[in-house]
Amino acid sequence: MACTVLVAAVQGGEAVHAGQLLLVLEAMKMEHEIHAQQDGLINEVLAAAGELVQEGDLLLSLSPQATASAPIASPAAATAAVRNDLQALRDRLALTEDANRPQAIAKRHALGLRSARENIADLCDAGSFSEYGALAVAAQASRRGADDLRRNTPADGLVCGTAAINGQACAVLAYDATVLAGTQGMRNHQKTDRLLGVALQQRLPLVLFAEGGGGRPGDTDMPIVAGLHVTTFASHARLSGQVPMVGIAAGRCFAGNAALLGCCDVIIATEASNIGMGGPAMVEGGGLGVFAPEQIGPSDVQARNGVIDVLVRDEAEAVAVAKQYLGFFQGSVPDWTCGPPEALRQALPESRTRSYDMRALMHQLADTGSVMELRPGFGPSVLTALARFEGRPVGLLASNPAHLGGAIDADAADKTARFMRLCNTHGLPLVSLIDTPGFMVGPETEATAQVRHVSRIFVAAAHLRVPLLALIIRKGYGLGAMALAGGGFHAPLATAAWPSAEFGAMGLEGAVRLGYRKELEAQAEGPAREALFQSLLQQQVDNGSALNMATTLEIDAVIDPADSRRWLSQGLAAGKIGPLLPGGLDAW
Repeated sequence: MACTVLVAAVQGGEAVHAGQLLLVLEAMKMEHEIHAQQDGLINEVLAAAGELVQEGDLLLSLSPQATASAPIASPAAATAAVRNDLQALRDRLALTEDANRPQAIAKRHALGLRSARENIADLCDAGSFSEYGALAVAAQASRRGADDLRRNTPADGLVCGTAAINGQACAVLAYDATVLAGTQGMRNHQKTDRLLGVALQQRLPLVLFAEGGGGRPGDTDMPIVAGLHVTTFASHARLSGQVPMVGIAAGRCFAGNAALLGCCDVIIATEASNIGMGGPAMVEGGGLGVFAPEQIGPSDVQARNGVIDVLVRDEAEAVAVAKQYLGFFQGSVPDWTCGPPEALRQALPESRTRSYDMRALMHQLADTGSVMELRPGFGPSVLTALARFEGRPVGLLASNPAHLGGAIDADAADKTARFMRLCNTHGLPLVSLIDTPGFMVGPETEATAQVRHVSRIFVAAAHLRVPLLALIIRKGYGLGAMALAGGGFHAPLATAAWPSAEFGAMGLEGAVRLGYRKELEAQAEGPAREALFQSLLQQQVDNGSALNMATTLEIDAVIDPADSRRWLSQGLAAGKIGPLLPGGLDAW
């Protein structure tokens, strides 16, 4: 191959040392340096700069000999100076760092909030965050200078990448509220789509810090009209059912940011958060009035209506809860403790009609400190939580007799069905603690579309691929008890009851009043009728006792409350998880 001599760095009679540059050749647009292999003396240089040479041509001759060789630069000395291109990269990256944006970060801290990078640093295992698209800026070059964009729109308002959380790979997206109010720009969307694609391909759990104001109208560099063709929302929703998705909201989260938040499996929000599908500008633009941001979707409203799964004080607690939540989908833990099992024998009052604290019972039953309740303020007649038994993660359902006596209304039914789907999607076995008089009934209840809502539990339960264990604590009445047991008492992997449990096709008091109406009306109203009622009721209680139910094999066992953890752990060890079926997780 022909080459061109670009530089002849030595001449005849010159002493050279090993490593010294002799010639520079050019071939196929690439320059190649020729260095001396040893100390010596140049006899003759046969090639001049600009000369075309062929393979095999003699370019110079060198006689080996000892010379006063010049010292060869050490590798350390060679790398001491920073190259211009590396320095340019460092300068650009420095503009994205919080330390070099003091005013923006100080303003953030004055609000009692953290920066996107501070949240990511707290969430991710130390040194594990690998950022995507850090050098992006807002698509506004036609209206702003390059230096302005680099300094004031770093990463185009979205910090994203992959990282380890609790030692396992995850994807992280954090809108930066210090950059254009955390709005969604065009390059911002491109970055989001890129990372969501990686998360889907690699099956990475996702954590989304969703604070921001939605779509950004100020990006002028893109030739678009409305931007309704962006794929971010579909890409994000496509992850549902494939990997755990955690959404975190602090501050204001409106419009497009809220839409992404709403697709997440679980929403963790701070007390100072506001979440809404439209912010103040959109509300006013729609002719719906003028409101302050704090009036739209405040946390107390969104916790009560079921939007928020876990309400926390601040971002630090939100991050801690997110890490704990992800941990339930990252396997068992070797270290665990629990309370004395004998204490469960005193969990219920002796009176069969006296209320008690089901939450306290859940904490007694599960591993110490492991219970994370979801949606506590919504549909409170059924409690839903993630927990652990002997280190193994489970989904924990429980009737709440302190609200509606544990009767299941429309909200509680939606909450229960969605929780079943959540656990089913991500492979968590279910434990159901049942104490319910059944579904809520009556004209007002039916006006809430009760028939459709409660049936969602049966549909969700019928498609479970995870084992379900049912433990009837006290009342197991009617269709409501069947629904909480997965559709019937033989639907679970195993169904047991405490000795305090009682069963019936409906509430026993109601069954007596309806079934023995004639006999009761035949007695004069007063002590005689009440005595007959109590006698008939006791017969129903005895007939519907746990021991009698076990005799007829309608349940599998009656157990000492102190044996509950052992029974559940044995059942969980025997259960198998089936293959994941296609389909996303219902956002509601």
